[in-house]
Amino acid sequence: MNLFDAVVLGIVQGLTEFLPISSSAHLQIVQNLLGAGSMNLSKEALTAFIATIQLGTELAVLVYFWRDILRISKAWFISVGHAFSRTKTEKMSKDASLAWLIIIGSLPVVIIGLAFKDLIENQLRNLWVIAFMLIIFGAILGISDAVGKKTKSIESLTPKDGILFGLGQALAVIPGVSRSGGTISVGLLLGYTRQAAARYSFLLAIPAVLASGLYEFAKTYKDLSSDMLLATGVATGISFAVGFAVIAGLLRYLNKGSFVPFVAWRLIVGFFVLAMLIFAGWQA
Repeated sequence: MNLFDAVVLGIVQGLTEFLPISSSAHLQIVQNLLGAGSMNLSKEALTAFIATIQLGTELAVLVYFWRDILRISKAWFISVGHAFSRTKTEKMSKDASLAWLIIIGSLPVVIIGLAFKDLIENQLRNLWVIAFMLIIFGAILGISDAVGKKTKSIESLTPKDGILFGLGQALAVIPGVSRSGGTISVGLLLGYTRQAAARYSFLLAIPAVLASGLYEFAKTYKDLSSDMLLATGVATGISFAVGFAVIAGLLRYLNKGSFVPFVAWRLIVGFFVLAMLIFAGWQA
């Protein structure tokens, strides 16, 4: 892999991780456009590279929401302390409730990810699957955005909604679905505002993405050769910077904007991949 390829993939990761268009799908598509074979990387080295740049975008979430994360974490620890206290305690705060809902919402993706790990890493990493998932879940996002009432704030979250959000996130184990796209679609159908659904999807992704990213990194980082370290570091830095800008820009945009542009993009890319598979001889 040369530095140009690394820069391109870092930009793609940063742009697509938080938009409801599927980062895993776009990374695989761009690898095909760049010529995955020309990168001269083993599967293990490519996995290590992708896991590392994903940590870059997750760092962007931690930095952007650091105040929220500290406040929510503090409230959660206080609630845990109260749970073991023998004295009568106050009603759980909204921040503590949100922390517990993030934990509850993270369970579906952990369970499904572990149960179907082999299927996800092999059979589902297929451009046919990616193309159809981009199209199908693009349509689902569009319908959700059109019919959702968009009246609930993030403070309205309930345990039931937390689990449903988590199931939406769990669908993202299928390449092309999109982690944020799945959770946002569920949130819109449940009546949450666009910004509330997006904000919760970012917070909900933190445990799952950090855990899976650190696990993959720890398992594969030794496969990164010394000459790959510079490219990986540059791509990770770029994915962090671009990802941070995307979070800020998306949350501002969703104050008034809709998800129509992202639906249109998903459909365009999905049909493009189908055309390349059928007419250009792309290998799935």
